[in-house]
Amino acid sequence: MNKLDYDRALYYTHRSEWDNLLILMVRTEDHFLSKKIEHFLHAYNFEHDYKIVEETLYSLLRYIDHANEALHSDPTSTPMYSLS
Repeated sequence: MNKLDYDRALYYTHRSEWDNLLILMVRTEDHFLSKKIEHFLHAYNFEHDYKIVEETLYSLLRYIDHANEALHSDPTSTPMYSLS
């Protein structure tokens, strides 16, 4: 799991950078994140019911939050930055 992928997904979603989100969907190694992004982008582009778009967006955001919490609780993960 790459914390940078989740940070990017959150940033791109917040800034409505759908092209970058699509590129992240293809490049990430996290298949669940890739599917969540795919479902959201499909709903955003093709659904007429805003409720479905909203549900897929919240599903993506919940997964990003869950993955970030899982990374913080893993004591064996390597830090992104080291002061030594």
